[in-house]
Amino acid sequence: MTEESPPPILQMRGICKSFRGVQVLYDVDLDARPGRVTAVMGENGAGKSTLMKILAGVYSADAGHISIDGNPVLIDSPRRAQEVGIRTIYQERNLVSSLSIAENLFLDKLPARGRTPGLIDWRRLRQDTEAMLARLGMDLSPTEKVKNLSPAQQQMVEIAKALTTNARILIMDEPTSALTDRETDKLFELIARLTSERVAVIFISHRLAEVFAIADDVIVLRDGACVGNLKADELEQQKLVDLMVGRTLSDLFPRTLRPEDAGDEVIFEVRGLSNADVHDISFRLRKGEILGLGGLMGAGRTETARALFGVDPADKGQIFVNGQQVRIRKPADAIAHGIGFVTEDRKREGLLHVSSVASNLTLAILDRLVGFLDWVYRDKEESIAREFITALAIVTKDTKQKVSSLSGGNQQKVVLSRWLATNPRILILDEPTKGIDVGAKAEIHRIMDELAQRGLSIILISSELPELLAMSDRVLVLRQGRIMAEYDRSEVTQEKVLISAMGHGERLAS
Repeated sequence: MTEESPPPILQMRGICKSFRGVQVLYDVDLDARPGRVTAVMGENGAGKSTLMKILAGVYSADAGHISIDGNPVLIDSPRRAQEVGIRTIYQERNLVSSLSIAENLFLDKLPARGRTPGLIDWRRLRQDTEAMLARLGMDLSPTEKVKNLSPAQQQMVEIAKALTTNARILIMDEPTSALTDRETDKLFELIARLTSERVAVIFISHRLAEVFAIADDVIVLRDGACVGNLKADELEQQKLVDLMVGRTLSDLFPRTLRPEDAGDEVIFEVRGLSNADVHDISFRLRKGEILGLGGLMGAGRTETARALFGVDPADKGQIFVNGQQVRIRKPADAIAHGIGFVTEDRKREGLLHVSSVASNLTLAILDRLVGFLDWVYRDKEESIAREFITALAIVTKDTKQKVSSLSGGNQQKVVLSRWLATNPRILILDEPTKGIDVGAKAEIHRIMDELAQRGLSIILISSELPELLAMSDRVLVLRQGRIMAEYDRSEVTQEKVLISAMGHGERLAS
């Protein structure tokens, strides 16, 4: 412990846990200190969630002990965790959408008016809520319904709700997964307010950049064991990746350089594509090329993809596939011309959560599996599913397993397999590694590289500049729905992309 580090408010020592004979945590230690952010890092399956659920009282440890302020405590329920000052902000909101902010904040302790049972002191409720919102710098009305708030605002209400119970230790599980960059910045400002009040924050995230931006201390779990407990300012990104996954940073972006003699065969061409969201989009995509689309949030990258795939069809412009002009007015047109589209939000748009891996994987080719009286040939479905499970190394018990039970990385592989099953010429990938851990990202990158080497042409949209630059042969930068710049792999830098994305560079001639 450095001189600047206060004594820990929380100590977890020798925590062990197993489920049905399978050990998932091995002698894990964790400290959380007042006024500091402790990041818990690790791949999916590393044990992060299990460790946090033990701390939150959802699970009981098989061995080990927990101390608060140096005093041993038994946390055998979520209520007991709250009693000792621990609150958890989960990815799924724990709010009543039809109620106001004030009612959500004090739902289990609404102030009574006088001595009459059941009467609420609405004036005091509003005052208490205003005081809490002001404390956190939140410019919201206490009477606003939660359903009218943005995801970021709802999350801040969750934090305010936790603090009404005088939480001293706040666990935040992937808090930025549904936030924009600007909303993430606001969240970080709020976390800074909390730490200034000596709240200990435990921050779980897959995003390396966030850890270096917000964390003071970092604990790294791998295969259920603690493999690193370090100060963030003494940690380099390469070291963190190596601890998490046991591989070097260069292994995360296994991009094979496109040979100079690969040829200039244009597979896909767009001329002057325009609709309400994008304007005069023009580019060419060569066989086996990965073309990156960069830009800030709201620049028009996803909107361009949706126009190309016929979700939001273009009003003007031309599209050519293999030199032939095609008309794409709906997704079925795009699929018929050999275009696949892995959308940004796999949970809402990419998966049927109640269905099996096999059903999800074959959804885009269902017409090939339907026979007499619309019966689905399950043997064909099974065969195709097994083929892609093997090819993409999808970790699943069998083809009948519910896709909702898979890890984020394996869910993404299922969505990717669905489009590969259509045998596409062009594949659009919108944020293909969003919300998955470092190891799963490396797997997706490896698959992308292999597909490009086999001649598949890919359009990659990514908000992570290291990923965009490392995996792309060329990068187009968008701003306000227009292409602002084009860079070859040999010349592109993060600085150039950001300058063009912010509008400080010169726009390309049409």
